[in-house]
Amino acid sequence: MENILTFNNISEYNSFNKQETLHPLVSIVDLSNADPRQSRRMSYNFYTVFLKQLVCGDLRYGLNNYDYQEGTLIFLAPGQVIGENIPEQYYQPQGLALVFHQDLIHGSNLGRHMGDYNFFSYEVREALHISEQEKQIVLDCFSKITFELKHSIDKHSKKLVAANIELFLDYCIRFYDRQFITRDNVHRGFVEKFEALLNDYFASDKPQNDGLPNVAYCADKLNLSTNYFGDVIKKETGKTALEFIQMKIMDVAKEKMFEPDKTVNEIAYELGFKYPQHFSRLFKQRVGFTPNEYRNLN
Repeated sequence: MENILTFNNISEYNSFNKQETLHPLVSIVDLSNADPRQSRRMSYNFYTVFLKQLVCGDLRYGLNNYDYQEGTLIFLAPGQVIGENIPEQYYQPQGLALVFHQDLIHGSNLGRHMGDYNFFSYEVREALHISEQEKQIVLDCFSKITFELKHSIDKHSKKLVAANIELFLDYCIRFYDRQFITRDNVHRGFVEKFEALLNDYFASDKPQNDGLPNVAYCADKLNLSTNYFGDVIKKETGKTALEFIQMKIMDVAKEKMFEPDKTVNEIAYELGFKYPQHFSRLFKQRVGFTPNEYRNLN
């Protein structure tokens, strides 16, 4: 059985890092106060955001090493595992961590909109690199949260802490939008690779054997997390990744319509549809005509 150090609550994580627990559901942790630790796999049963301010290789996610540069944010959803078991390797952790439990945000505006923050399911290599000015905004948000934690708990505490976490995450959406723009050349390359991947897929026998390609399949082939891939495609093309796939399916379908020896059902099966009626419904939705109507018009 794999050896994973799991933190079930905020107090456990604070104790591990020699951090005082000011609130049972949220903490800003100064990792530099912790003792040097053995490299190992860790899991957090709460939301975790690392702000790495020094170049270090102390985090490993899945099988991918990532050297963090000054001003880099990495987001982990509850239950994700990070790190690697290397018994002989020790390191001094650096930077800050914002950790907050799901119970903190239940019933709040943040709790209702946590699904909007796709970056909690991004891979480490898709981390957010922030400028010095952006880092100061992050630190200001952390400072406001710390102020509330050091203030005696009252009826306003939970609302104000959750609001400041939400403010921080909203800034991160803006910063990611900026990163998508500043890495535009890289992301255009992803779109080109995406289109090439779909062309190769439909030129092979994979549709008949494996069915229609989905977003998760394409993201995996391009070595991206599903959410990051979807966000890149949306920013670059104005379409969701699913819409882009469906557009490609329709392009291929239209070409096949000019092969008079093939029935609509045969075309549907060649494209990877299990049921021809699903193909006809999608064709009508995307093209405006049924397959037979389109064939007769052309």
